[in-house]
Order: sequence, then structure tokens, then C-alpha cells
Amino acid sequence: MHNKAIRIAVGTQHLNGTVAAPATGFPGILFLHGWGGSQERDLVRAQGLAALGSICLTFDMRGHAETEGQRDTVTREDNLQDVLAAYDSLISHPQVDSSCIAVVGSSYGGYLAALLTTLRPVRWLALRVPALYRDAQWLTPKQQLNRADLNEYRRTFVDPETNRALSGCRKFSGDVLVVESEHDDLVPHLAVASYTSAFIRARSMTFRVIEGADHALTEERHRRAYDALLTRWVREMVLGAR
Repeated sequence: MHNKAIRIAVGTQHLNGTVAAPATGFPGILFLHGWGGSQERDLVRAQGLAALGSICLTFDMRGHAETEGQRDTVTREDNLQDVLAAYDSLISHPQVDSSCIAVVGSSYGGYLAALLTTLRPVRWLALRVPALYRDAQWLTPKQQLNRADLNEYRRTFVDPETNRALSGCRKFSGDVLVVESEHDDLVPHLAVASYTSAFIRARSMTFRVIEGADHALTEERHRRAYDALLTRWVREMVLGAR
């Protein structure tokens, strides 16, 4: 905090006053949606967190929403570049403290969020059902990746030394939230465990399972449960740090 002495005019007199303000700008929160999703659901969460005192950015990656026509050709490299551009846009906001950036990623967005930490400073990282992909075929269109092979890969425990995203998690030294869905048929427990086990340098690691939930949180009660989890964590970690 910093204090600034001011004089307040009242008629012909002046009162002494002090303005107490944050020494820096607001924390920034970047939301990364999943494959086949959009910013629409994240926007509701972003509005709630913005009301608590942060500046949030949601966006649609290429291959989604208005650019859905690119779905068959967009690669992971393309979407990682989208994420980097969005991050750079967020920190360019004049009221954002660039040293206080949180990233919230779901599924494919969680995977990209882990990669982002190796390329840009991130202080807080929230991953909901983070998807896991082999490093191979990085420039192959995402839609063309072998689904059966992905399912098999996610049902094994993956060593961080063999995976770029998990290697990023191993080096990450901020605060982490990982949320798993109990009945997830796309990102099973071992895939999530590969992530949680990789965070050996994290300042703090919070892990929660949403009971009865599927991957997409199709039931409203499960969406509310996740929203409550995320809001509590942001209050404690992000806003509490100020």
C-alpha cells in the first residue's frame, strides 16, 4: 500500500486527508477454455472474480466460436500462440500488475496453461481436468491426433522428463489449484495424478475432486461446486496476497 496526503476544500477551509491505495495495479487473471469450448462459460466466472478486485481476460482460441471453420487445421502450436497473444494483451492493460498474473485453464486449456508457464511469468495456476498430450506431432492439426492413442496415454503415469507440459509443472514455483472430476472419461485419474505429482517446486498445491462430476461439468450443481472452489482459491491466493 502507499499513502498520499491530500487537502480537501470545504468552503473557505481545507481538511487534511490521506488516500490509501495499492502500491501496484490489480492482479490479472487469464482464462483458457477447453477444446471444443469457448469463452462463454468462463466469462461468467471472470465477471464474478473481476467484481472482487481483479482484471480478467477471456477469449476464443482459433478453431472455436467464430473461427470454428479452422477446427480441422489448427495445431497446438497455433493455440499456444493464441494463448501467448492473450497473455501479452492482458499484461498490457494499464491497471494490471504484470508480476501478479493468474492463469485458469480447463482441459485442453489446462495443458496450454502448463506450457505457458515455461514462456511467460505466472504466479498462480489453476488447472481443471488438465488434458495430457504426447509431445510428438506437435504441428499436426489437433483434430487429427489419434484418439485411441490419447486415451491409452492418459491411462498411464507420465514422467515429467518425457512431456513438455509436465516439465513446465515441475519447474513452476507459484501456487497451484488442480481440480479433478470423479467420473471423467476423457481425463482419467492417472492423467491428473501425472500433473499433481509434477508440482514438486510449487509454493502450495491444492487438489480437489468434484464428487459425481463428469469432464464437462454438464450438471449445474457441479458447475456451481467448481465456481465456489475457484472463487475461494482466488480469494485466498490471488486477492489475499494483496
